[in-house]
Amino acid sequence: MSRRKIVAGNWKMNLDRAKAKELTAAVAARVAEAGATELVLCPPATYLETVGATIAATKSAVALGGQNMHDKASGAFTGEVAPAMLLDLGCRYVILGHSERRTLFGETDAIVNAKTKAALAAGLIPIVCVGETLEERESGRTSDVVATQVRGSLAGLPPADLEKTVVAYEPVWAIGTGKVATPQQAQEVHALIRGLLGTLASPAVADKVRIQYGGSVKPDNAADLAIQPDIDGALVGGASLKADDFLGIAKAFGG
Repeated sequence: MSRRKIVAGNWKMNLDRAKAKELTAAVAARVAEAGATELVLCPPATYLETVGATIAATKSAVALGGQNMHDKASGAFTGEVAPAMLLDLGCRYVILGHSERRTLFGETDAIVNAKTKAALAAGLIPIVCVGETLEERESGRTSDVVATQVRGSLAGLPPADLEKTVVAYEPVWAIGTGKVATPQQAQEVHALIRGLLGTLASPAVADKVRIQYGGSVKPDNAADLAIQPDIDGALVGGASLKADDFLGIAKAFGG
């Protein structure tokens, strides 16, 4: 089936408020270059309101997303952000289980699963990240690692929720390193993920799930990734901090 392509920019812990506003305005002004591709901007939580207001002022179709959230609705969780808070700021998406959250902050599949369920219950669309390290790939464990993360992170989701969820395959060894999986390597894992989704729900549901690739995606390698049958977009890190690069990637996927 035809799945709408989705390109999301994960700004991580970068920019200040003025630059966040400037970048948002630049992307929004040129959103037509993305064609049918859905664009999502995921700034640091401190700039969600600024980015959201800039998107609203331009009346563009760019969506807003958070980079993380807690699975509880409220409470004594200093420094955390609740799902309803993201919604209140105009978020439609939230990135969950990014490899940096998993490796630097100890997030397990069970934690990601709880957050995914909370996001969906609140009305947010989760972008759930999975991916193997270089050591795991070189030891031939890519399939096992990714399968474990997919099953654990998405466990217990009813089909209606699963088909709304976006999955992002991000080989850890390709994030911020300048390395990128070959289109064939990426497609192989994307096909594996889609097959796993079929076992979690049904092939029909799996066929509706959008699976992004992430890991040093740039305009010059996006086109080769975009033509793969199971790659439905990109979760973009460093290149999302430049409007030209981000829009170049989006254009490759459907402009």
